[in-house]
Amino acid sequence: MTGPSSAPRGEHTPAPGTTWTHRLVRHEQLVDDDAPDPTPTPPNRATRRAQARAARRTK
Repeated sequence: MTGPSSAPRGEHTPAPGTTWTHRLVRHEQLVDDDAPDPTPTPPNRATRRAQARAARRTK
């Protein structure tokens, strides 16, 4: 494996005419207070393991 080079590389300039064209856009989503969570998060590892242990005990 080679070590770091003593001659640093210069910055890479993009080709003419190529620039960032994406814009960050936020979309607001209104949800009723009584409505279920639109994107439920999956349970974390500890919760999944606890559920698996509980399922094994009931068998």
